[in-house]
Amino acid sequence: MKPLLLLLAVSCMAVYSKAQQTSVTIPGSQIKKITSAIVNGQEYELQILLPGGYGAANKKYPVVYVMDAQWDFPLVKSIYGQQYYDGFIPEMIIVGVTWGGINPNPDSLRARDYTPTNEQRLVQSGGADQFLDFMKKELFPFIENNYKAESANRTLMGCSLGGLFTIYTLFTHGDMFTGYAAASPAVGWDNDILYKYEKAFAVQKTGKPARLYITVGDVERNRGTFEKFSNYISSKHYANLSVRSKVLENTGHSGTKSETYSRGLQFIFERPHIKLDEGILKKYTGTYTSAGGNTIEIKSVNHQLVLYFSPADGYPLKAASANLLYSNAALLNLEFSADIKTLQLNRYGSSERFSKK
Repeated sequence: MKPLLLLLAVSCMAVYSKAQQTSVTIPGSQIKKITSAIVNGQEYELQILLPGGYGAANKKYPVVYVMDAQWDFPLVKSIYGQQYYDGFIPEMIIVGVTWGGINPNPDSLRARDYTPTNEQRLVQSGGADQFLDFMKKELFPFIENNYKAESANRTLMGCSLGGLFTIYTLFTHGDMFTGYAAASPAVGWDNDILYKYEKAFAVQKTGKPARLYITVGDVERNRGTFEKFSNYISSKHYANLSVRSKVLENTGHSGTKSETYSRGLQFIFERPHIKLDEGILKKYTGTYTSAGGNTIEIKSVNHQLVLYFSPADGYPLKAASANLLYSNAALLNLEFSADIKTLQLNRYGSSERFSKK
């Protein structure tokens, strides 16, 4: 990695770390601390956000692990609220990971934990495998034993060195996560060593399906390096990996995070959209009433199902399956019975059962 890019990757956020010397609790979240026997007795602070209906629900939730939580947990918490309220992503548990102990230095510690190889100019670098061992053997069991976490549905997100770590994890420990979002990843690390790990990843014949969303700012100095890498992996057409990349307009290095995490979560949790033929569409159309006297109507408009709460209040619907419809215009899910005579309408903060007239 070139000296200027190395300096940028390690210290681009130093201004923020100097401004955040006191501990701040984010409303609605909780803080836990665990000490790793694997990473030399390092204490890690976990900032955990649980979904609103967590206490009453009898189900497990996807988990999103956010690197550099000392900076990015409040951002991702806000993004989650926005994207969930609009119906783009499901309820989930968010786990922000940062360093504990007395006066931890994130700039040094992230260079240790997020880098796959030792770079001579950063003597502490090269600890990514050890950190991944901590995640697999200590962090995941802690979260999955204490929370209703879905072990088969984990997402990893990080920026800069955290983005490098995210892609390295995909290439070398692909069984750990199914979703990856990397904002302005340091893909040029150690003379483009990521290409070496990609070669081993590309020949794998097995592996669970995964999605990767990566970005770079259009004014970043490493844009060319990023575009070469993203074009390369996009051209490979992996059997079990979907890749989406984007160059973000009028954006610098640190500014890539908000859009990357928003669009990345949308991409990772994007639901199926199957096309229903006209005969199937007609089965859904009609008027439905609830026990409370509420009425909704489903119509087929230009080969598109639309849910109406009133003649002027319509929501276009998509089909995830023959019995599950949803809208991207709001948090709106319709679960139909097998005979399409009844449906459960789930909206933000409410759920109501309707029967067809």
